[in-house]
Amino acid sequence: MNVQGVLAIYQSEMLRWFRTLMQSILSPVISTSLYFVVFGAAIGSRMVQIDGVSYGAYIVPGLIMLAALTESVSNASFGIYIQKYSGTIYEILSSPLSPFEVVLGFVGAAATKSVLLGFVILATAWLFVDFTILHPLWMVGFLALTSIAFCLLGFIIGIWADGWEKLSIIPVLIITPLSFLGGAFYSLSMLPPTWQKIALVNPVVYLMSGFRWSFYGTADVGVGTSLAVICAFLVAALTLIAWMFRTGYKLRA
Repeated sequence: MNVQGVLAIYQSEMLRWFRTLMQSILSPVISTSLYFVVFGAAIGSRMVQIDGVSYGAYIVPGLIMLAALTESVSNASFGIYIQKYSGTIYEILSSPLSPFEVVLGFVGAAATKSVLLGFVILATAWLFVDFTILHPLWMVGFLALTSIAFCLLGFIIGIWADGWEKLSIIPVLIITPLSFLGGAFYSLSMLPPTWQKIALVNPVVYLMSGFRWSFYGTADVGVGTSLAVICAFLVAALTLIAWMFRTGYKLRA
């Protein structure tokens, strides 16, 4: 493996992020704080506990996952798209780097940003509500796997997009609605039986459920099922990226 080449891409992406660190961190922190003020304090105080957990604490995993999903797609898609936009993608493609090493550099940096943001949101949540993490290692594992999976999706979007406006179409019209409908702010058991079955079609449900289980030991679906869905998503995304590099889809003019 060309470690030096992978590190060059990784460091370049991380340095770009650090140059806009206040914007990258401050905006999600403010949004999370507003969610806690509105949902945790104003609405949560009027709601009963969910699975033995106060509503303010119950939404913590959902808020972390919501931020991680959004930032994963955004960071990874922008990272590869800016290379296409500036024309430097041809230098990367002609360099002694395999497609796997290119993806490792870009996706590794984007996933690192998402995981760090997740911990920032976690620290912010502790300022508003008391909660415990029953399985901290599983929590980190779910956060990392989910970040990697959606960074791969963002990488695909960055290759597919041929204009700046397309970078935000899928995150705004698909990822965010699926996150809100995926149990970020409620349990599936609160839905009517028919809607519970419909909700299981949403892949984000499995991500949210597994991540919340790592906090409180309760889940809407089995933990094994959640892991299986994440792994299947990873394999599907990697397969599509491999096809894109093999065919040169929107990578070679």
